[in-house]
Amino acid sequence: MQDISGLPFAGAAVALSGVNLSLGRGATRVHILRDINLNIGRGQAVGLLGPSGSGKSTLLMVMTGLERPDGGSVMVAGEALHQLDEDALARFRGRNTGIVFQGFHLIPTMTALENVAVPLELAGVDDALARAAGELTAVGLGGRLHHYPAELSGGEQQRVALARALAPDPAILVADEPTGNLDEATGSEIIELLFRGHRQRGTTLVLVTHDMALAARCDRVLQMHSGRIESRGGKRPMRH
Repeated sequence: MQDISGLPFAGAAVALSGVNLSLGRGATRVHILRDINLNIGRGQAVGLLGPSGSGKSTLLMVMTGLERPDGGSVMVAGEALHQLDEDALARFRGRNTGIVFQGFHLIPTMTALENVAVPLELAGVDDALARAAGELTAVGLGGRLHHYPAELSGGEQQRVALARALAPDPAILVADEPTGNLDEATGSEIIELLFRGHRQRGTTLVLVTHDMALAARCDRVLQMHSGRIESRGGKRPMRH
């Protein structure tokens, strides 16, 4: 498999070619992503390593359509994201992407059940609440459906966030330091659930982490530095 050219291949879930992104203007302009060329196969788990400020999180945002590049092409699940308007991008995200952040990003005025049901309802799913309950049960929160985020521990909130991300059965699941706000034991539980969801559903996983051991569980490891992909790990045996 070649991913250096950035030219899409038949099994690509994500194909980026010549992607650049800068923020700010004039003397304060900062080049965040520089000439990114990358293909990620369907169903792969990819670990993304690099120092703070290297562009890892921004790359995730480009893959999910939350950031628009200044130039280049972004193909995800067969869609050219760089050609979509904001409404079409929002519909695409609802159908095809699941996102798990370090900071949970739950809606505080909604219960766990309602938080997970939101993306399903936006996607027009008829049995959104029933499916949300099933997703929460799958991550061990069947008894906490009607609790609000403030009534849940950090680990429980991240379980809700993971259930919400997996609920639409997304083509691509991205996780940005998902254990960064959790203690080691709780973080390990979240990682096991994350990889289980990836494995059972065959979804493509892109995981940003500072943990070399965690990245090594992925099929491939990418190293970023100063907005560029500096090195690429080859295909690894699955170790979930």
